[in-house]
Amino acid sequence: MPNRNLTTDELVKANALLAEIRSRMEALAGGDNALLFAYRRKIQKELSYDERGKPMLPRTLKARKMGEQKGICPRCLKPLPEKYAVLDRLDGMGGYTSENTRLIHPDCDTAIQAERKYR
Repeated sequence: MPNRNLTTDELVKANALLAEIRSRMEALAGGDNALLFAYRRKIQKELSYDERGKPMLPRTLKARKMGEQKGICPRCLKPLPEKYAVLDRLDGMGGYTSENTRLIHPDCDTAIQAERKYR
């Protein structure tokens, strides 16, 4: 399922919100570039957690999926590598849940991304 894109009107609203956030961070930083950098990093990190979960969630889910799948990639049926196997979301907006993910071979991930025209 393709990810939802913003309409033209929604994009205008999103850009207005982004401009407001930038302006507020600049005001909070008071001309201190290092502080502005730190604010940007904090906001980016927390928004990423909202979408992907905290770092421990995917790690735990990967270990569970490795066991459930008996170390086999469901796409190519080859053994998964111990490192760098990819936790693939079946529905990008569905989050990292056991029902919405599978552990796949890195080459399969590259192929899927190319098929979806993401890379």
